[in-house]
Amino acid sequence: MTDERITPRFWPAAMVNVTNKCTLRCGHCFVFREGNPTDTRDEMDDETMIATLAGLQKRHGINTMLWMGGEPLLRPEVLREGVKIFQRNNITTNGTLDLIDLPRSIYIVSLDGPPKINDEVRGKGSFDKVMKTLSRVPENFGPTVMVQCVVTRKNEGSLAELVEILRGTRAQGMTFSFYVPRKNDTSELTWGTLARRDQAVAETMRLKRKYPDFIWNNRRSLELTLSQNARAVTDNCPSKRFVLPLYLDRDAFVQPFCCYGNDVDCDLCGAWVVFYIAAKMEKSGAAGY
Repeated sequence: MTDERITPRFWPAAMVNVTNKCTLRCGHCFVFREGNPTDTRDEMDDETMIATLAGLQKRHGINTMLWMGGEPLLRPEVLREGVKIFQRNNITTNGTLDLIDLPRSIYIVSLDGPPKINDEVRGKGSFDKVMKTLSRVPENFGPTVMVQCVVTRKNEGSLAELVEILRGTRAQGMTFSFYVPRKNDTSELTWGTLARRDQAVAETMRLKRKYPDFIWNNRRSLELTLSQNARAVTDNCPSKRFVLPLYLDRDAFVQPFCCYGNDVDCDLCGAWVVFYIAAKMEKSGAAGY
């Protein structure tokens, strides 16, 4: 099963929203923002979803899938069958549910600071739930378990404390991604300009130098996120060139403007995937960033 609304070309990677249901309602989550197409639609049944994804994999040659929500672990059977379709699987989770052992998979657990800071964005008690989930990961667990922190103006002063906390857990490493605001965003999460964001980027670069093995951001990708470099990347977004975003419709997937939704401010983008791909392309000589 395929969907003719998807651009008919080769895509090495894709991101798929498998559910809008979630155990949290985080302040920076793009799923719940106005302007995105997935808030109230009925969800596909498991069988249709798996068949559709298998068809898209064959049609577009997708090698890597990023499983997103909502909370993907609310649909465990989709994950169990879905990861068999793709060679590599990255599963984003808010960490409030126990992780399940899946082949060829990496879990990306979201945490945005020490308890008080994290819970102000992700909900009361969410930090403790994530810590308990990490503590229950078995020693012989197959998938890699890592943490991703969304850096915002609200938590930029607490990143070092978060790193120290996580180094004592079952997380094998972590990455930083920077808040992707929507257009005309005036929330307490956004810096409003790239120049104001530079201080937060500089702090992640300092932490990368201090903990090079634990922080998995590529050094060059962080440099590209600085204000003097960022627009050269986002004006020719590598994610839009190489990663197919898939959102749920009633009985099919549709391709939105961006994997962060239809209302994003690309000029202020700080998404990990965008700058990671840009750094890899630059190293290979495939782009003139």
